[in-house]
Amino acid sequence: MQANILIVGCGDLGREVARLLVNDGMHVTGVRRSNQTLQGCQIFQADVTKPETLNKLAETNPDILIYCVAADTYTDDSYRSHYVDGLSNTLQALKFSSTLRHVFFVSSTGVYGQEIEDVLDETVLAIPKGFNGERMLQAEASLNDPSLVPAQVNTTILRFSGIYGLGRTRMLKLAAEPENWPASNAWTNRIHRDDGAAFIRFLIHRALSAQAVDEIYLVTDSLPVAQYDVLLWIASKLGKDVSAIKVPAVLGNKRLSNQRMLSSGYKLIYPDYQAGYQSLLDASRL
Repeated sequence: MQANILIVGCGDLGREVARLLVNDGMHVTGVRRSNQTLQGCQIFQADVTKPETLNKLAETNPDILIYCVAADTYTDDSYRSHYVDGLSNTLQALKFSSTLRHVFFVSSTGVYGQEIEDVLDETVLAIPKGFNGERMLQAEASLNDPSLVPAQVNTTILRFSGIYGLGRTRMLKLAAEPENWPASNAWTNRIHRDDGAAFIRFLIHRALSAQAVDEIYLVTDSLPVAQYDVLLWIASKLGKDVSAIKVPAVLGNKRLSNQRMLSSGYKLIYPDYQAGYQSLLDASRL
């Protein structure tokens, strides 16, 4: 199956999605601020925060748009410019495209500011409590704006939990230093980068073959878990003595369900943190 795929934002996740789709025989165009090459892809140099650089974006004739940019700083201004304004600028540049069939927007589970014991899914109202969740939710609303997205174009919001994988070693480093572990212990949710990219690929193939794709997915693994459980498990694998550590009660954050994701037919490569972090530990030993 061949199609023109436009990936706006070619960071860690976008590059892996591009690699998978190129291997599938897709024609992939990557939009990035630099002109750095991306193997097998055409590069369109632009900045989503500068709409004048996007004027010729429609000339790539995309069948599918994947918007997966990253804010350059953790500030309200950066989130607004990269997610709210950036997505709007991109959709504006493509609104007269005669080829566009589906838009995938990589959002965040940060839109859920609730700190409750219930397991949350896509049917639960998102109530953000910080600027990050508020801006993501605002960006998501752009997909329902008929002045930006024509009626014939389908849209899907992908709310990613915490992404980890090769090159993302924060938890491994923290686990190796028990003296620096946080005083609190909260629920955590995560998704391996490889699963995140593979799920996007999976949905694109469904969309191109006219199979059903939902409007929202929580992209997370099958085991919400307390942060201390993850740290203790990794530390034990690193040979650290954690017998004297007092584990705080689990308070705060939320647990997320991936049932809709699994019901799509996608099979997780790393269904839980143990499978995912074991692969990172094995890679680090090599």
